Amino acid sequence: MEAEGRVPGPALPAGGEGPGADSHLAASALGTARGPLLAAAEVLALDDEEDDLEVFSKDTSLTEVNSFSPSVPISPSSMINQYKFEDGPELRDLFITVDDPESHVTAIETFITYRVVTKTTRGEFDSSEYEVRRRYQDFLWLKSKLEEAHPTLIIPPLPEKFIMKGMVERFSDEFIETRRKALHKFLNRIADHPTLTFNEDFKIFLTAQAWELASHKKQGPGLLSRMGQTVRAVASSVRGAVKNRPEMFTEMNNYMETFSQKINLLDKIAHRIYKEERDYCNEMKEYGPIHTLWSASEEDIADSLKGIAGCIDRCCRATEKRMAGLSEHLLPIMHEYILYSDILMGVLKRRDQIQGDLDSKVDALANKKTEKDLFSEEIGKLEDKVERANNALKADWDRWKQNMQWDMRSTFTNVAENNLRYYEE
Repeated sequence: MEAEGRVPGPALPAGGEGPGADSHLAASALGTARGPLLAAAEVLALDDEEDDLEVFSKDTSLTEVNSFSPSVPISPSSMINQYKFEDGPELRDLFITVDDPESHVTAIETFITYRVVTKTTRGEFDSSEYEVRRRYQDFLWLKSKLEEAHPTLIIPPLPEKFIMKGMVERFSDEFIETRRKALHKFLNRIADHPTLTFNEDFKIFLTAQAWELASHKKQGPGLLSRMGQTVRAVASSVRGAVKNRPEMFTEMNNYMETFSQKINLLDKIAHRIYKEERDYCNEMKEYGPIHTLWSASEEDIADSLKGIAGCIDRCCRATEKRMAGLSEHLLPIMHEYILYSDILMGVLKRRDQIQGDLDSKVDALANKKTEKDLFSEEIGKLEDKVERANNALKADWDRWKQNMQWDMRSTFTNVAENNLRYYEE
């Protein structure tokens, strides 16, 4: 943009300090002319005193990552160019694309399949490129297999089975495209995961033809096995709090409860802003033609009225562009992390279930004088299982937090840049 060098950047908290530093960035990015919404966004700042429990940590504030020189003009593009994330993506050897949705109508049901194209240089694959078609149920199967194989890893979320938030028509073009993007992100998040990417079911999902995948699905756990898992999960929830849960996982649980509240609030604010922008745009679409018609009956001020009509039309186009940015970038990220918050709470419960199994065996051993050797062997196995679960979750937790902060910072910076460009126009 020609004029962007003259536009000042958004005001940031001094030094980027304090628990609300990134929340201020979020509020600035979401900002509109409606003051009450900005005031509502202020409550996103956390009250936790411990630095490591802040949802939007001060260690990742914009001003600490990026020091602006006073001599450099701060504009949308110069701000985004100077803003560098700490860790770029590593060299990848697996590339996945989800595209080309296709509708299928049978006597029983109507469903959509998507083309999944995989390109790889990995030695365990027989070919360097695969192309298969998958329906939503296949993605659900993959997610369930990953959760079964890795109960204490953070499996990326899938979009809901039926109507997603803000959608009306299940088979509308908008719904299908929104789902396609979500499925594309789901597979690529798995591909980028250091453990999930090497899962055998994931490889089969990417490479097997439809009949091969259907045959492989039949080899999964039976109904009784799945019922057993459900019963154990219910029994674990009935047992209540785990007695010997390490403090780290209690902090994780508290963090996720706070994160869930904040991300839901952010999502509500974002949808409220989007609705107000949509109503505002619809009003402008009515006012433009009115001024054009008015100019036909007012010769003295016809040019001024036509100028106003043209200005309203340009403002309407700029508003539509900003709405598109919100619907394509901000709203999907908010919704994805709402789903992530549920997933994280489920992972923590599964870790507690493993811990609870260990605690119950230890209590049983203490109450029994016989069969001590048998109990000791079982306890040893459970201790190993708990340690593996703890290590897996701790490593995945750090990775998830880093990705979450990356997504939030890049999303709000993108929205802030779009807002600056909008007000320039």
